[in-house]
Amino acid sequence: MKTCVLAAAVVVLAPTAASASAAPELSGAAIYAGSNNQLSRYQGGEWSTLAKTGDLPQFAASPDGRKAAWLTSDGRLQIRQGGRTTTMVSGLQGGTPCLTPVWSADSTEVAYPQGDTIMAVKADATAAPRRLGRSRGVCHLAWSADGRYVAGYTGEADALYRLNVKTGKSAQAKGVSLITHVQSMSPDGRHAIVEVPRNADTLGDGSWPSRFKPVVVDTATGKRRTPKVKGRLIGALYLPDGRMVVRVAGTEHNTLVVLDRAGAELQRIEEPAKAKNQALLQVLP
Repeated sequence: MKTCVLAAAVVVLAPTAASASAAPELSGAAIYAGSNNQLSRYQGGEWSTLAKTGDLPQFAASPDGRKAAWLTSDGRLQIRQGGRTTTMVSGLQGGTPCLTPVWSADSTEVAYPQGDTIMAVKADATAAPRRLGRSRGVCHLAWSADGRYVAGYTGEADALYRLNVKTGKSAQAKGVSLITHVQSMSPDGRHAIVEVPRNADTLGDGSWPSRFKPVVVDTATGKRRTPKVKGRLIGALYLPDGRMVVRVAGTEHNTLVVLDRAGAELQRIEEPAKAKNQALLQVLP
């Protein structure tokens, strides 16, 4: 698993070629994670602090960019929204960097590991936590936009599991024997964007990576592919509508390349220089 020092930032948009896709262009806002595990939002040329999450990089930013969730070193799930931090659940496993929560696509719920069980709680605290199911995949959770699947890798970093929250049953994804990160899932939960380490000696400690070489895994067949974008790829994520954003390293700044479902390029987003060494958590509408 990986140790990484993060810092905060987000995006300046430079739309390029139009596409046959009807997807709207991105607005130029994003959420990044920064030094001292600070999450920040950039929008309209302005920076704001979303949350300061404490000692460990066990954090998640909501898809709407307005909320943050994290696990503290003493095992509390906390949510920051509207300028207020609330402890939602206590008594969880603390001190394990890979145990990160994840937001639902509509930014109303947070899923989190409780032992080998994946739970979910409403951000507005209007209901008790609910059980989604048991899974060995509890690290770096990702939740499909259709709400049906939650994926994560094992604490041993030797397998990827996908939990069907409708049935409460999980299954091991094919073709994955070493893994150190799950960034996101396709809207239907079929594909996952992950990091595959070079070998078992490069697992790190499970911290959220500031950059990684993205691999797209078909969880049903085990087939792998790399996004077809030129350059040194240092990240990728799915948007809720199925578009993929691929992060490409640059000398002065990185570039985000937006692809449609078929892999055709829709936009290029020039990141500000300040974001160069930061971890990208969300790209906002």
